[in-house]
Amino acid sequence: MSRIGKQPINIPKGVEVKIDVNRIEVKGPKGSISKAIHPNMKVEPAEGKLLIKRPSDSRLDRSLHGLTRTIVNNMVVGVTEGFSKQLIIEGIGYKAAVQAKKLVLTLGYSHPINFDPPKGIDIEIGKNTEIGKNTEIIVKGVDKELVGQVAANIRGFREPDPYKGKGIRYSDEVIHKKPGKAAATASSS
Repeated sequence: MSRIGKQPINIPKGVEVKIDVNRIEVKGPKGSISKAIHPNMKVEPAEGKLLIKRPSDSRLDRSLHGLTRTIVNNMVVGVTEGFSKQLIIEGIGYKAAVQAKKLVLTLGYSHPINFDPPKGIDIEIGKNTEIGKNTEIIVKGVDKELVGQVAANIRGFREPDPYKGKGIRYSDEVIHKKPGKAAATASSS
């Protein structure tokens, strides 16, 4: 039995769950989210909880059991608390701004990058307290998968440089800087 899949999912007050044959919809104070689930998995409501059941012990059903439970749990957490990812911009002249719900990035290219976030995603700009510039991007939403994908797309506009450390990185990401060619030749002589 899957250790994750057999755990019940608690449904907090104010959250509505609607289960169709292969689709589950969750509504809460932060919004609503709907996703399709695999036809082998069964979602059963039981006294303020949801239980995920699998039909057999086949390899496919075992692998889907914990995955389905995690996806449904993330839906419930998303509509009650929401998810967020924080990105940090490092580099001279690099900055971000939000204009008419579009993210405008200045990243050292010959033109600014305009990023239109998908529906259900909010982007905020925070000031870095150390240098006082708009170098923090906060991506928020109810869908954990979509929040992570949007943050990865924004990071992809200018990935962190391993030599100087410039670019966009996650707030908890550690960039290990490589020594440059001059440092490598100086240490070998």
